[in-house]
Amino acid sequence: MIDGRWYGVAFVCVSTLAACQEPPDLTLPEASQVEALYESQEGLRAQVTGNVAVITIAQSAQQIRRGGVLWAKVGPYVYLFTEETFQLFEDFPGLAAVRVITRVGDSEVSNALLVRDELSGVLWRRSLNIAGRARRDGTGRVTLLEDLVEWGETHTEFTYNSRYTRR
Repeated sequence: MIDGRWYGVAFVCVSTLAACQEPPDLTLPEASQVEALYESQEGLRAQVTGNVAVITIAQSAQQIRRGGVLWAKVGPYVYLFTEETFQLFEDFPGLAAVRVITRVGDSEVSNALLVRDELSGVLWRRSLNIAGRARRDGTGRVTLLEDLVEWGETHTEFTYNSRYTRR
């Protein structure tokens, strides 16, 4: 028969082993590392606030005038659903989310936050496909931009400035 003390010893041993695990890697990027990933984007600024990378993009007023509400809404998703954002999440395990803010001058146009665990591997591939098609062919096929906005609104927390999105 097993003495009850052995259960206590076994519990202490298992608890000690569990407590000895390495702490999770909570590495965060520097703003310069975020900017370097998106290096080809003119007018991009980055900062890290807490555990969120915040990317601010200057959007052309002329683009908003020509494209209207759709171009005002699609801005953040063009930058969120990219290999660069995926790479940020891969390289920096402490990063909880990426926020993209589009601006015209001093005025915020739109803002979208993508949380790390929102997209599985399959959904990331789908996101990259939708966004890539919108970037490549969206000017000629507006429905691709609409698809990207719909996808973005489904998978992010977003806000739009009504000044730019009123119909």
